[in-house]
Amino acid sequence: MAAVLLLGTYELGHAPLTLAWPLAFLRRAGREAEAVDLAVDTFDEARVREASLVAVSVPMHTALRLGLEAAARVRRANPRAHVCFYGPYAWLNAAHLLAGPADSVVAGEAEEALVALADDVARGGDGSRVRGVSTRGRRAPALRDRLHFPVPDRATLPPLSRYARFLRDGRAEPAGYVEASRGCRHLCRHCPLVPIYQGRFVAVPVPTVMADVRAQVEAGARHVTFGDPDFLNGPTHALRVARALAGEFPGLSFDFTAKVEHLLRHRALLPEMAAHGCAFVVSAVESLSDEVLRRLDKGHTAAEVAAVVEVLDAAGIALQPTLVAFTPWTTLDDYLATLDFFRARGLQAHVPPVQLAIRLLVPPGSALLEAPETRGAFGPLDPRSLSHVWRHPDPRMDRLYEEVAALVEEATEAGRPAAETWERVRAAAHASAGVAPVPDAGARPARPAPPRLSEDWFCCAEPRRVQVERLALSRA
Repeated sequence: MAAVLLLGTYELGHAPLTLAWPLAFLRRAGREAEAVDLAVDTFDEARVREASLVAVSVPMHTALRLGLEAAARVRRANPRAHVCFYGPYAWLNAAHLLAGPADSVVAGEAEEALVALADDVARGGDGSRVRGVSTRGRRAPALRDRLHFPVPDRATLPPLSRYARFLRDGRAEPAGYVEASRGCRHLCRHCPLVPIYQGRFVAVPVPTVMADVRAQVEAGARHVTFGDPDFLNGPTHALRVARALAGEFPGLSFDFTAKVEHLLRHRALLPEMAAHGCAFVVSAVESLSDEVLRRLDKGHTAAEVAAVVEVLDAAGIALQPTLVAFTPWTTLDDYLATLDFFRARGLQAHVPPVQLAIRLLVPPGSALLEAPETRGAFGPLDPRSLSHVWRHPDPRMDRLYEEVAALVEEATEAGRPAAETWERVRAAAHASAGVAPVPDAGARPARPAPPRLSEDWFCCAEPRRVQVERLALSRA
C-alpha cells in the first residue's frame, strides 16, 4: 500500500479547502493521493482498503465528532492503515485522539508534515520521527512555518453545485471558498486557533489566492467567501487581494470575516471593499454584555458593536454577526438586551435563529481554562462532547438554552420563517424573565433579508444537535 486518502466531514457547507490544499502539496511532491468529502459523498470502503495513510480533516468541533465516526469505520475496513487527524480540533483533542482512534495528530501549517508522514508510513514508520507530528509516544509542537503554497488542487473534488450557495435578491448562485491568510494575530480566549498560532498569522501570496479564485470562477462560482479567521489581520494584503479580484472579475461578489475592532480601525477601507464587490461581513460579536466580552477577551465593547453597524451601513455592506448567546456569565437581562439590540436596528434577518441558541464550547487546551477570571466556571472534560462541562449559576439560563435550542431545531426541520422563530425565542426569553416584551415604539422596521450563504456560520460553539442525517457519512 502506498496511497494517501484524505477524508473531510464538514466545513460549514463550503467546498473543502482543507482537502484541496493538502492534495496540492502531496501531488506536487509526487505522492499518490485522493480525497473524499463525506459531507457530500459516501464512505468508500474500497478506497480506504487501498490506503496506507488515512488523514482526517477536523477544522471545527462538528467535523471532529463526525471524524471520530469516520475513523471508526476506517479501522473496521482497514486495520493496517495509519490514521492521522489534522486541523485545529485535532491539536486541541490530541490526548483523546491518540488514546483512541488516531495514530498521529498534526496541526497548524500541516501540509508539508503530511507529505513527510506519508513518506514515513510508506517506509514502515509510525510518524514518531516526523517533525510536527504527534504520536502516542510523543507530543510535538504545532507548526507555524511559512510554507511555499501551491494552488489548491480541486480537480477531483465534488463540483461547487453540491455546496453552499450565495443568496441575494431571490437568487441562489454557486459560491467558492478561498483563504488569503491563516492563523490570527489576536488572542480571544474562546478561539480554537489561539493555542496553535499564539497570536501569529501567515499571508498567502496574492497570485496563489487569485489562481484559486480563477479556478473556482471557471467551475461556476459567482461569489467567493474569504474564509480567513480575520481578513483584516493584514489590511494592506486584504486590500491587494480585493483589488486584484475586482480587476480580474468585475461583478464577482465576496464576503469576509473580521473582528469588530478591525472593522472600526480600518473603516476607511470599507467603502472601497464594497466597491470591489463585498456583499457582507461576518463578525464575531459574540455578546452585547461588556462583562462577557471582557472575560472572552474579545477586544471590543457593546458600544463598538453599535458603531460597527453604523460603519457598515454607511459603506453599504451587510453585517452578519455571530453570537455565543449562552456563557456562564451571560445573564437573563443580557440575553434580553441582545434581542432588543438587534430588533431596535431592524437586524433580525441578519442574525439567523441558530445564533440565538449557541452555547459556549470549551475544548481541551482552550485559553478559557487558563485565565484566572474564567477557569473557575468550568468542570471536567466530558469525553462524549469533547468539551469541558459548565452550568450557569442561574438555572433559568440553562432552562432557557434548552428551550431556545429546541425551538430553533424544530423550526429548522419544519422550515419555519426565521422571523417567526425570532419572535418565538423572544417570547420564551421574556417568559423566563417573567416580564412582558418591551414595546417596539421607536424601533426600526425589520430590514429585508441581506445577502448571505445558504449555510449558517458558527464557530467556537455548535448547535445542540449536529444535523448528521444530511451527511453521506451517516447514510452510507
